[in-house]
Amino acid sequence: MPQHKSAIKRVRQNKKRKERNKVKRSKLKTFVKSVLNETDKKAAEEKLKSAVSYIDKASVKGLIHPNNGARKKARLTAYVNNL
Repeated sequence: MPQHKSAIKRVRQNKKRKERNKVKRSKLKTFVKSVLNETDKKAAEEKLKSAVSYIDKASVKGLIHPNNGARKKARLTAYVNNL
């Protein structure tokens, strides 16, 4: 357990951030799954647009590594193009 005042505060902050990031990661996975579950090309393209936007935001904010975001976008785009 932390002893210093600043370390105690850091534990509280990390706990809040962990919960916030958990929600955002879950939302990111939901966007990706919604694209992968789509069979109609037009609908998939619409969902791809919102998924790519969210992936970009997540990588800029540091939720995921930028290379991870780029890889996800490339794979989703390739999937939609092959529909």
